[in-house]
Formats: sequence, structure tokens, C-alpha cells
Amino acid sequence: MLKVALVGAGRIARRHAELLGGSQLDCARLVAVCDTREDRARELHDLYEVPYFSNMHDMMRTVDADVVAVLTPSGMHAAHVLELAPYRKHILVEKPMALTLTDADAMIKACDRYGVRLFVVKQNRFNVPVVKLREALVSGRFGKLILGTVRVRWCRDQAYYDQDDWRGTWALDGGVLSNQASHHLDLLEWMMGDVQSVFGRSIRALAKIEAEDTAVVTVKFTNGALGVIEATTATRPKDLEGSISILGEKGTVEIGGFAVNEMKVWNFVDKRPGDEDILANFSVNPPDVYGYGHYEYYKHVAQCIEQGMPMLVDGLEGRRSLEFITAIYESIETEREVSLQFRPSFSRLGQQG
Repeated sequence: MLKVALVGAGRIARRHAELLGGSQLDCARLVAVCDTREDRARELHDLYEVPYFSNMHDMMRTVDADVVAVLTPSGMHAAHVLELAPYRKHILVEKPMALTLTDADAMIKACDRYGVRLFVVKQNRFNVPVVKLREALVSGRFGKLILGTVRVRWCRDQAYYDQDDWRGTWALDGGVLSNQASHHLDLLEWMMGDVQSVFGRSIRALAKIEAEDTAVVTVKFTNGALGVIEATTATRPKDLEGSISILGEKGTVEIGGFAVNEMKVWNFVDKRPGDEDILANFSVNPPDVYGYGHYEYYKHVAQCIEQGMPMLVDGLEGRRSLEFITAIYESIETEREVSLQFRPSFSRLGQQG
């Protein structure tokens, strides 16, 4: 039973606390929570009867934990991981792992120095239909890949952004690409392979924030395939979809729903036993956009730590996804196609002012 402490008690922390503190997992449990806003930490203390702190160093010196989950605003992840690594407890950090590649590199180096495993949360990789899609890809059922697309059409009104002053800022959050759609970009790259170049455009359609709430991106992959990304939080009046489609010379798969949760299309040239049951057996209906992936993700973390299994998304894999996002922002600022072998000069993600 892994003992997990939380740094950050905001919106996403409630999902982690619900799993860890609500007896939903038999492999991990909540042992403490910390937030500089003591009222938020106290709320989780009241719900799950665990110690709460307003200073993470006090928590780490006081509580016996195996893993510390960093659930603070994205722009603070790096600083918190660098401060936590010397405690030699394994670290789990929410997406994106950081907002700059320099910070990501520093996080990886610090965790390596102190012998700490760095887990980056990409829970959608564990969604039931996504797992099945990945199996088909690895087994070669698609043949040559042609086109991959993701669509994030979610609703985040001004009240959402006004909850915290860091939301939608370049320094601490970014826009729909770095926040809401980062999971979907990760899935696209995971399925389609390494990215060669990107070209993106964005607007602030409805939200009064620094960064974008709507973006479209075209992608070239190193294997010759193309990709399309459509991402917005300006869908009204409610979430519409979070989906991915993979098209190859020998088959097509589309996963839809509002949280990459519903198998919509499963068609292959070469039929296999069980194909006719895929649509019915590999769909779930989650209560919210977080889906059920965090449950499987914590099981994976426990297996990695206790059984020595390789991590599905370690620091290097998390950095790979961040490089993809940063390249898109670089393209948006320069209005040019940007290759992934680049040094960001114009991207505002993670920058002050």
C-alpha cells in the first residue's frame, strides 16, 4: 500500500484525493495534503481525515510518505519538484510536467541525482478504448499510418478561469493547448510516432485570459503521416467531445465521447475474432472529463515502484510531449512551420509578463 502525500489542493487534487482517500484503491492511500491556501488543504483534511499543511517542507519532514504528488499550477511544477527531490521520495507530477524545456530538463536531472522516480500523469493512456487502440497499433493492424486527428471541444466559461488568478496566464498555465488538450496531444504523438514539424494558429474567442482558448494545428510526423489538432474551451453550453482518430492503409479507429471514452469506429481490412464486439465491450461512460484513467494510473505507479516495472510516462516521455506543445506555441507566435529540433525563442509559454 503506497502512502501518497499531495502538494496542491485545487481542482485536480480533488480527483486524486477522491481516489486515494476514498478507499477506491487497494494499492495506494492518502496520508497528507498541503496547500499554501490553508482553507483548501483543510477541506481535504475534513473529507478524508488526513493531516494538512500549508508548507510542503513541514509536511515532508513530518509525514511518512512513499510518493508525493505535485498538483500545483503547471508553472510551479518545476520549482516544487526541485525542492522535493532531495527528500528521496518518488514524485508524481500532473500534466504538463513543466512549461519550459529547460525546467523539464532540470526536473529530470534532479530526480536522477537523488534516485527518485519521476512519474508524469497521462491518465488517458489507460482509458479502456485507448488501450485497445494501442494494442492494434503495436500489432501492426494499421499498416502504414496516414492521418491522425484529435478534437477537444470543451466548455470552460469565464467563471472557470476566474477561480484562480493563474489560470490562462503564460507564466503559470498557458491556454487550451498546454492545459486541456495536452493529454490529447500526448495520445496523438504516442499513436502516430515522432513529430517532424507543426504549424498552428490560435485565438482568444470567448475567454478573457492571456493565452488562447481556441487553436488549430497541422502536424507532420517523421513517418510521413499527417495530423490535425482542433482544441477549444469555447464550446457552449457544455462539453462536446474529446476524441482521437487514427487512419492507416489497413484500418481506421475513432474514439469519441467527451473524454476519449467511447469506441466509435473499429474497422480493419483483415478481420480478427472479436472485432465485432469491440464497439460494445471497449467503451465506458465516465462521470466527468477526467474519466477513470487516474484509477489505473495509480495501479501502474504502484506496480512500477513495488515490482520494478518500467514507467509508461517518465520524465523523458513527459518532456517529449512538452516539446510538441512548445513547438506549436513557437509556430503560433512566428506564424511559421516549426521543426521539432528547435530552440524556443518566441513561445510565451512559461514566460513572465
